[in-house]
Amino acid sequence: MGKEKLPSAYIEEMKPILGGDLPAFLHSYDLPRTQGLRFNNLKATPELKQAVISLFDLRPVPWCPSGYYYPEGSRPGKHAYHQAGLYYIQEPSAMSAVELLDPKPGETVLDLAAAPGGKSTHIASKMNGEGLLISNEIHPDRAKILAENVERMGISNALVTCAAPDELSRRFPAAFDRIMLDAPCSGEGMFRKDPKAMEEWSPAMVDLCATRQRDILYHAYAMLKPGGTLAYSTCTFNRSENEDMMEHFTTAYPDMTLVEMRRLWPHHEAGEGHFVALLSKQEASDPEGGGKDRKRPRKTQDKGRTTAEQAALRDFASWAAEELPGYRVPAGSPVLFGDALYLVPVPEMLDIAGLKLPRAGLHLAHMKKNRIEPAHALAMAISPQQAKNTVQLMADDPHVDLYLRGEILPVDPSLRGWTLVTVDGLPLGWGKASGGQLKNHVPKGLRQV
Repeated sequence: MGKEKLPSAYIEEMKPILGGDLPAFLHSYDLPRTQGLRFNNLKATPELKQAVISLFDLRPVPWCPSGYYYPEGSRPGKHAYHQAGLYYIQEPSAMSAVELLDPKPGETVLDLAAAPGGKSTHIASKMNGEGLLISNEIHPDRAKILAENVERMGISNALVTCAAPDELSRRFPAAFDRIMLDAPCSGEGMFRKDPKAMEEWSPAMVDLCATRQRDILYHAYAMLKPGGTLAYSTCTFNRSENEDMMEHFTTAYPDMTLVEMRRLWPHHEAGEGHFVALLSKQEASDPEGGGKDRKRPRKTQDKGRTTAEQAALRDFASWAAEELPGYRVPAGSPVLFGDALYLVPVPEMLDIAGLKLPRAGLHLAHMKKNRIEPAHALAMAISPQQAKNTVQLMADDPHVDLYLRGEILPVDPSLRGWTLVTVDGLPLGWGKASGGQLKNHVPKGLRQV
């Protein structure tokens, strides 16, 4: 891109922040952008990690144990391992936020502005399938992409919602142990990666973003349990959206304590730059104030609907006992959307009635008349050892690309019924075998062109 294209107002803004570091900072815009991937701990074995490290000549990201740089010219996003959810392509600096938040298995976690899914999939990787993750995105098109990434990574304990922060805070007061807020920002850390971000930047945009951030932080505060932690991050460099925002927030809410604050600068670290602050909410002295003793609204359903959903789940469990003998249906509440059966990952749900849900938990199956069709999300969330039938492919097998394009594959004539297709032990999706052929069941929208 080159530093000569930077807006002069932006350079003036950075002078008092950087002082003598300004020349080195500006020089970073003449250097190539950094690129990285983060392994999905839900799927990555030591052997697979080492194979990918060697294949793409990866180097570790210092602040993220599962993160690696890949060199310019590598294309890990085009490999079948990416389609199988083994890793997520993510800018290295951005990996710092969830490492600081440090979510734990069994917690209730919210990613408030989650698309396209880098931080949500990182959170889920740390939660190891235990607890509840709500990944929210206000824009429907971006929420759809978020849902696809959650599915690809094989995450079984996440809801994807599409709602404004105020709607969520009304439903979920003091509900979350941890909240990730990767705030919509002016994107100064995106200039080297995306010249369009530079063209859209202005001092007025910085002010607009800061106003929006203050509003979103209010709703994040309302949803955080006493004793809970909030990570606030941006990919921008000005003080208005970072240090000044944290000062304003902790002044407005004296029970919020700033625990740690980090800046990753592109002239100091190999990354595009990021700001992360970790805050803690004071424990409630009065149980009525919230937290574990607070009663929260739960989903209400009519009895007939609940009965139908429980019956559908029983039918699915019977099917799974035959077709997926190693699979145990996890605890959760069944929900039907037409013929699509989902499993919401907590037995007693928070109030999700009426919310837009691009992904209502784990999509188990389509409950057709007289038959069950397992969902693609289920394939991505199980291991090959749990399936009765598998077609096991190696990464260099040309049938992998044929399968991902939606083609029919030749198989052993003795193979019949639903079959899990894998690449080096990683699920890619379903096929249905009959007469020596495997009919492809990769969803059309996910097929590779």
